[in-house]
Amino acid sequence: MSRTPSRRTVLTAALAAAAGAAVSPAFASARTGASALSAGSNVDYHGWSTAAGFATGTAAGTTVTGTRPGLAIAAPAGTADYTDPHTGVTAAYEYATWTSPVHTLAVPATEAVASWNAATPAGTWIQIELQGTYSDGTATPWFVMGRWAGGDADIKRTSVDGQGDGKASIWTDTFAVDDAASGLRLVSYQLRLTLYRKAGGGATPVVWRIGAMGSDVPDRFEVPASTPAVARELAVPSYSQTVHDGDYKEFDGGGEAWCSPTSSQMIIEYWGRKPTAEDLAWVDLQKKKKHIDPQVDHAARFTYDYQYEGCGNWPFNTAYASTYREMNGVVTRLNSLSEAEILVGAGIPLITSQSFIEEELTGAGYGTSGHLMTVVGFTAEGDVIANDPANSPTDAAVRKVYKRREWENIWLRTKRYNDKGEVRSGTGGVCYVLWGSEITADQRAALAAVGIV
Repeated sequence: MSRTPSRRTVLTAALAAAAGAAVSPAFASARTGASALSAGSNVDYHGWSTAAGFATGTAAGTTVTGTRPGLAIAAPAGTADYTDPHTGVTAAYEYATWTSPVHTLAVPATEAVASWNAATPAGTWIQIELQGTYSDGTATPWFVMGRWAGGDADIKRTSVDGQGDGKASIWTDTFAVDDAASGLRLVSYQLRLTLYRKAGGGATPVVWRIGAMGSDVPDRFEVPASTPAVARELAVPSYSQTVHDGDYKEFDGGGEAWCSPTSSQMIIEYWGRKPTAEDLAWVDLQKKKKHIDPQVDHAARFTYDYQYEGCGNWPFNTAYASTYREMNGVVTRLNSLSEAEILVGAGIPLITSQSFIEEELTGAGYGTSGHLMTVVGFTAEGDVIANDPANSPTDAAVRKVYKRREWENIWLRTKRYNDKGEVRSGTGGVCYVLWGSEITADQRAALAAVGIV
């Protein structure tokens, strides 16, 4: 059975007001900007990923470099010691910063999730922070949304627990208002990016995209049924997490919990990227045996969050995807299954997060408090074709067809009952969207239509 550690189940528990609000229909055309929303949307993703966009921020020691514009260290703004809480090792680093302009949310938010795309050569890493303003006029502190490196030799990538200001808290990778029923909302935010390199070193991280998704999804046990509009299946590789049970238990107990990296690896390879034989050498060298799909073990290791003690940190998965050539990824929410059809219809699969008891999803054969799978198509009847890595004894068994009405409800709801009849939370349409920079104009328009520009 697939699972996400129990800390994830609190992420949407604070959502309260406006129960029963309708889900918006599919967008009829591409949006003109990252914050342009269709009527009734509960989501606002905004990102910075161009030279012009980066120029709107405030740089302290950073510069924009490369044909694919990215933020890099030009002249360090200072030095600082960092003691890795997971190794106890202290090292001196030079750093530079970039701070985004204030982004006013089109949807005052109960939750926000930052995500980024970057490269971190040996001796470098990055920190992402969020600071915002509440609807009562007060400001949040700077919250750490992640300390990240693509590798694990310099620092151990980590979320930061214990952050809160009495009005909101950070739950692994998610900013969440503590009491949404009070009406308090996050109305604007800034992101601060700090790039680190070992003191005296010449390398630099490069960050190509940084952004955040704010949302205010109302409490709902059910969502309105959508009308099928797309019949297409994408040729996405299929990998089972089940065949990795017992592998590398230091990474969240092994394959039983690897739904997120397994799903990420499928879509990375759909876009024609994969780890090299050199990248994968550690798998056989450490285990002294031949592995099925060693790239899945690789993805688990390099998405692992050492504080969360799991591979299910959402932005760590999209950041892992971006370590491959010209790959991009964001964490967002979609408003409806019709929006997922826009992406799939344009040739863009997506990774979705959902939770359910076994009886709620015909053919799954398991229940879960949190699970990731890939949406790779829709049948002529509108049912969901998913590469579901859980409960699959072989890679060939990963492809599943799930009933549309069942699937859309378990994905988009924010409230549910567990197998004991207790009220628990759902993710409200959370997904990862990954794509290569070689996308077509139609694919770019599809991304814009769901708010990703």
